[in-house]
Amino acid sequence: MATTEYQVTGMTCGHCEGAIRSEVGQIADVSGIEVSASTGRLVVTTGSDAPAADAAVLEAVEEAGYSAQRV
Repeated sequence: MATTEYQVTGMTCGHCEGAIRSEVGQIADVSGIEVSASTGRLVVTTGSDAPAADAAVLEAVEEAGYSAQRV
């Protein structure tokens, strides 16, 4: 398993968290998602030793209506 952390801007509530969780959850090999509007933090865990593809995660976050960068 590998984890990658992102800082997300624009999240303000549980609905925001759910939108991001829904989009990121569609990425292949993602086995866990932790998202917090209060901290602006997104942690993506994969089922393999390779981290999630940054481009796929960033695109998913944008699809949900937010922006992110890897930390």
